[in-house]
Amino acid sequence: MQSDMFDTPRGRFRTERVILAGALPRERDVETPMKELADLVASACGKVIGTMTQSRPHPDPRTYLGKGKIRELRDLAENCDADLIVMDDDLTPVQVRNIEAALERRVIDRSELILHLFALRARTRQAQDQVELALLEYLRPRLRRMWTHLERIDGPIGMRGPGEKQIETDRRLADRRIKDLRDRIGKIQDRRKREVASREGIPSISLIGYTNAGKTSLWNRLTRGDGLVEDRPFSTLDTRTKRWYAEAGRPVLVSDTVGFIRKLPHRLIASFQATLEETLHADLLLHVVDAASPHPEADLDAVEKVLQELGCAEHPRWRILNKIDRLTDRSPLALLRGPGTALEISARTGEGGDALRQALSDWASAGRPARAGKAPDGAS
Repeated sequence: MQSDMFDTPRGRFRTERVILAGALPRERDVETPMKELADLVASACGKVIGTMTQSRPHPDPRTYLGKGKIRELRDLAENCDADLIVMDDDLTPVQVRNIEAALERRVIDRSELILHLFALRARTRQAQDQVELALLEYLRPRLRRMWTHLERIDGPIGMRGPGEKQIETDRRLADRRIKDLRDRIGKIQDRRKREVASREGIPSISLIGYTNAGKTSLWNRLTRGDGLVEDRPFSTLDTRTKRWYAEAGRPVLVSDTVGFIRKLPHRLIASFQATLEETLHADLLLHVVDAASPHPEADLDAVEKVLQELGCAEHPRWRILNKIDRLTDRSPLALLRGPGTALEISARTGEGGDALRQALSDWASAGRPARAGKAPDGAS
């Protein structure tokens, strides 16, 4: 399934001119969320040409931003010749209609941007089905905004009076497709559960973390795998699992998973349950943190929220502080360690890799998950 948000009519990518807008509480840091939104737009082949924020306790229920800011945004869009406006929060269908009418520009919200970005990244049939399900469930209540022909009459003369409105046809088709996708994904999830159950007795580890934290690079180094590594969000959508042999030849299953992000759409989490089955049943979670990130605390908070939604917040977990090769001053790492096991590494250079492998070998030899707060020998 392909996203058409940044496509030309012929289907080739072109760089669309995008303005970012957000309604942020006064006490919130402005730079962090808008920088992240800009990174998402760039990853989806858009060019950010302007940013506008408004400090307010709650978004306006009709237009998200206040009337004055909407007028400023309209002027900015006209002066910059913007193609698209991206809002940093989820919008209701009413808000989208009102904003588009005021700006005379296309408007999407954060969830729609992330969903389309996932659609661009999906390569396997499973990932494509999961993204399509999330998109359909998101777009179904917004069909009235998407189509300009909703009042067109459809149907033969004499059937259902004047005929069936196109909106009803679109919704019926969407409902049918949603049911089919749920059935297919449900079968995949059942198969994944059986696969996980068949591995009883083999320790399992799942790499989790904020998107672009270096999970795939670490997975490649641990397992000698060949997972795709790119410096952009959501390079990995499908879970990869490979055997790694600890000391004394004991096999351990190591899985690389999809990255998390701030305000990850709930529909996406729900539809990716089959992909995240490895995380749900892993004996140990390695939470990979980008130690060189300008906002690591916000990244940690976003991952915690997703884990709580998945029901994995109490899983045994180690914190892996990655990308330490990019730091000139490592003293701030002490603030990122957390209360449990923490190790510092560079998946790119290999620094700290021996200590991590030794700690994992000790964990595997113990024959049971290492609970949070109890660090193996050699770990901080």
